[in-house]
Amino acid sequence: MKIRKNYYQDLVADYSRPGLVAEPLQRELIELALKINKLQEESPPAIGNDYPMSQIEQENKEWWPTHCEALRQGRGDILTGEYRRELVYFCQDGPYYGIEEQKVREQHWWALIAQPGVTMTWPIVMFHEEFVWFEWSCMDDQTNETLAKGSVAWVRRGHRGGCRFKGEQLTFYRDVFSSPELLKRITQN
Repeated sequence: MKIRKNYYQDLVADYSRPGLVAEPLQRELIELALKINKLQEESPPAIGNDYPMSQIEQENKEWWPTHCEALRQGRGDILTGEYRRELVYFCQDGPYYGIEEQKVREQHWWALIAQPGVTMTWPIVMFHEEFVWFEWSCMDDQTNETLAKGSVAWVRRGHRGGCRFKGEQLTFYRDVFSSPELLKRITQN
């Protein structure tokens, strides 16, 4: 029988369950996320000797915990900054072409999964070159009820390239649109 592995064993933080990331590291990850977003270049960089796939994969592994922390903290500014302007986003409400087209819909999803009293987890994350695939689940801290879950595939060309394609299957069990109060929390940064 194949032995299961911890998908976070080579990463700086483990987001597979609630409560595994200490507060000082949370702050560091937000600071790093802001720095990473500033590295994105106007055009996706060419893959080659100067920017090999091995470096892109390593940068995606460095980026991953910053993405998780930004979602947990409701940092819509950071999440939007991860995307390229020409993002292609496939999901059941899409497709969306360009960063502005998906923004109105996705901010409701972010507001719901980052609301106070819930915790998002990512039990599975896998990396291969510029591909990142993960599963997520968002749970109510009081009832342990699953609010939403999904699986996502990103094509992310490291820090310099950012995310140019996202494919996602989302299932929301409670609420579909966020309240105005939750929406304000996710868009205020």
